[in-house]
Amino acid sequence: MLVRIKKLDPHATIPTYASSESAGADLYACCFAPVEIPAGHTALIRTGLAVEIPEGYCGLVYARSGLATKKGLAPANKVGVIDADYRGEIMVSLYNHGDLTQTVMPGERIAQLVVTPFLKAEFELSEELSDTVRGEGGFGSTGTR
Repeated sequence: MLVRIKKLDPHATIPTYASSESAGADLYACCFAPVEIPAGHTALIRTGLAVEIPEGYCGLVYARSGLATKKGLAPANKVGVIDADYRGEIMVSLYNHGDLTQTVMPGERIAQLVVTPFLKAEFELSEELSDTVRGEGGFGSTGTR
């Protein structure tokens, strides 16, 4: 699949896949100096890139497991969604879940982008919904005996 990318900053790094079987392409920080993120705070990190996601697809921005595990940094919104009609800069809002200030270095891998198809739902108002075994059982209801 071809996804067109525009560099908004000449220092931006094009996303890369770490291996031939990687689902997510790494996104890189496009900053001129290290960015410090205190514990419990969020920083908006630029990538310097805009993308043209094909119609019927979206880009999902996920945490990088290494960054989340080693530094406690992960997207503040958990998963970012890039719609096919968005042409602005990809920004990653990194939240520091740890107890120490963490630093994001220029060119550091900060998140991963997965391009995936999606289904568009048609919502219909109904007075009744079909019955299921679970019914209205909410949080944790399927894990009880």
